[in-house]
Amino acid sequence: MTFLLGAVIVAAAAFAFLNGFRDVSSAVALSVRTHALTPTVAVLLAGLFNCLGALISVALVSVFANRLFTVPSGRTGLLMLLAGLASACLWGVYQWRRGYPSSSTHGLISGLVGASLGATLLGHPPLQGINTTLLTLVVLPLLISPVVAFVLGYVAVYPTAWASRNTAPNLVNRRTRQLQSVAGASVAFGHGLQDGQRTTAVVLYALLAAGVSGAGELPVWVPIFTAVFLTLGTLFGGWRISYTLGQRLVRVDPMRGFVAQFVAAALLFVGAIGLALPLSTTHTVTSAIAGAGRNQRFPMMNPRFMRRILGMWVITPFACTFLGAVFYLALSPLS
Repeated sequence: MTFLLGAVIVAAAAFAFLNGFRDVSSAVALSVRTHALTPTVAVLLAGLFNCLGALISVALVSVFANRLFTVPSGRTGLLMLLAGLASACLWGVYQWRRGYPSSSTHGLISGLVGASLGATLLGHPPLQGINTTLLTLVVLPLLISPVVAFVLGYVAVYPTAWASRNTAPNLVNRRTRQLQSVAGASVAFGHGLQDGQRTTAVVLYALLAAGVSGAGELPVWVPIFTAVFLTLGTLFGGWRISYTLGQRLVRVDPMRGFVAQFVAAALLFVGAIGLALPLSTTHTVTSAIAGAGRNQRFPMMNPRFMRRILGMWVITPFACTFLGAVFYLALSPLS
């Protein structure tokens, strides 16, 4: 039991690290693309606010965890968590390698769905409530949040452009570059608020399944653990996905870059604090960038590449469900 608990915690650390590693692009891609910040300053700023968001997210974990599922106690529950984390990590590395922005949250929940299916095939108790979780935290957000972010990103360009109508273009660019620093930090903070809950909740489930912690208890080291590995991933974040968002998908000026980041940050805050609704930072930021970039006199958006990204978003739940089931079946002799 102790070995499995340790394996789940190590896998959770890897998941948090990869989450920060891959999603740092959401906060820094546009700021670097428009020369609002240097790459080093952008990453350090993102790391700081990601850490703060993850630490503050502890106040939201209980609400988030109560909306998920019930993990069976003992080895079965720990193996499900381990299989779900392993599938999310593997798929995340594959997506990073291809340069595609994808949702860590969708990968994790779908991996847990697959692990639960694998457990059912072997006659073990499944995760109670996982089907509802899949619908409310994966299917509906996948259908709704990208559309909302795209539309808001597109529409928000109009009032911003109107407010700048009598200002020289070079002054507009300079001011919006300055605002991008704030908007980028806000996206990083929103990412910490949203994604910090995921790792913390998984570790709490593992402690509960192993009988180390009681229901409703939150050891002080757990949110610190999450914040540390999320921040480390951010600081070591690769630039593959940043290049995708800033160059391959669409090219935007500083004003539209600010609009996209501001819209994404606002949606992340509303989702985390106002609605207690977990949103994918990747889906939100990517869609807001696409919306703002589409609203240009000469759109420089790559629609073919956007379709490929959307296709990967749709494939993610199926791929991670399959991987979660495979990992659980492979690990089942340990139960």
